Amino acid sequence: MTIEKIAVIGGGAWGTALSQVAAHGGRETLLWALEDDVVGAINRIHENPVYLKGQKLEPAIRATANFSDLADCDAWLVVTPAQHMRAILGRSPCPNMPLVLCSKGIEEGSGQLLHHVAREVCPTSPIAVLSGPTFAHEVAAGLPTAVTVATEDSALGETLRDRLGIPAFRIYLTDDVAGAEVGGAVKNVLAIACGIVEGKGLGQNARAALIARGFAEMTRFGLAMGARRETLAGLSGLGDLVLTCSSTSSRNFSLGKGIGEGCAPAELMSDRRTVAEGAFTAPVLARLAESKSIDMPIVSAVARLLDGSAGVDQVLEGLLSRPPRLESH
Repeated sequence: MTIEKIAVIGGGAWGTALSQVAAHGGRETLLWALEDDVVGAINRIHENPVYLKGQKLEPAIRATANFSDLADCDAWLVVTPAQHMRAILGRSPCPNMPLVLCSKGIEEGSGQLLHHVAREVCPTSPIAVLSGPTFAHEVAAGLPTAVTVATEDSALGETLRDRLGIPAFRIYLTDDVAGAEVGGAVKNVLAIACGIVEGKGLGQNARAALIARGFAEMTRFGLAMGARRETLAGLSGLGDLVLTCSSTSSRNFSLGKGIGEGCAPAELMSDRRTVAEGAFTAPVLARLAESKSIDMPIVSAVARLLDGSAGVDQVLEGLLSRPPRLESH
């Protein structure tokens, strides 16, 4: 298997950062973006002023809004919002195109992990998942980053590692696709919860406790979905959880912080050009956990906050008044 020319589907901050990685050393990279102003700026001034302002991009990156231009690429990095992935993949002109899923979430309507969605829409395409602790602006700037690439196709994994791996972007391989996806999806919801703790001024002790107990919820859910414990404790699980639960560079953490400060969730989300995936993942994750009898009180609390069925103080009181239990449960 040979992968030379890569297409990145999605012109947001993360898609632009991955284009920067793919184009390292002058390798041809095509970035598909929905917004004409993004396409024009990348091709004219080698910058994405809408989503990654101030970061100069590799000249080898070319942007397009024409989906048919993607047909001559060797692989796609799919970086669209999770809830739009099915529709975007349905437009694929190449039935056997290798797909690298770089979004983090669970499809709201079906309750499926994204690699299951991709297999339904593109059944003959080799599929991989790229996940890990990655702030887009740091990746684009060439700061050291490590990620997980998960695929059951070992040849695809090795090819992607050889094509995308550079000293500042280190790739670790696994065949635990479910584990990589669960970590990325669940951590977004927990980051909202940590943002609420920050916004309410509850302190660092509370946030550390929430991260630890949230990781326990992630692990319970992941094991029930067929993930391996070591994957959940790795870059795409615990690593990503620690990063996104501790910085306003995380869109999900920022959303939670605003809620903790007293803003309405709907108001915060309507005022954003970027997507906080955890807001869409929380309700479906809470629903899945309940259907599988998995105890996920933090996830359930975030879902209730987002749908307006409970307020911040009510949710906090409920979490703090839970009966004592063994830490291993």
